[in-house]
Amino acid sequence: MADKSFRVEIVSADERLYSDEATMLVAQTTDGEVGILAGHAPLLGQLTEGGYVAITEADGDRRVAAVTGGFLSVAAEVVTILAETAEWAHDVDVTAEESALESAEAGSERHQLAKSRLSAAAALNR
Repeated sequence: MADKSFRVEIVSADERLYSDEATMLVAQTTDGEVGILAGHAPLLGQLTEGGYVAITEADGDRRVAAVTGGFLSVAAEVVTILAETAEWAHDVDVTAEESALESAEAGSERHQLAKSRLSAAAALNR
């Protein structure tokens, strides 16, 4: 188990969603799912549309955020997520998002947002 922590910043166009210490981060990028631990090599990745970011905090708690678009940057002991949108999975209304996913046009912004929210909510329960 990792005993070192690193700083995680999650920022969207609307707000700074998260700024704290973590021992692990998992993000969905266009190249696949990537796991980050302290001391990870520098990295720049594009976040997937309709994805999520899972954070294991320094105290062991796990948090999951739905993110759409944007980038992941790993530099020194800081991981920065710059997302178009970001919100906590525990705030997702799963029933409403399932309905939105069904009614939205595939590939539309609303479809991607619903997909991201549902993906994050499912990851929260893993």
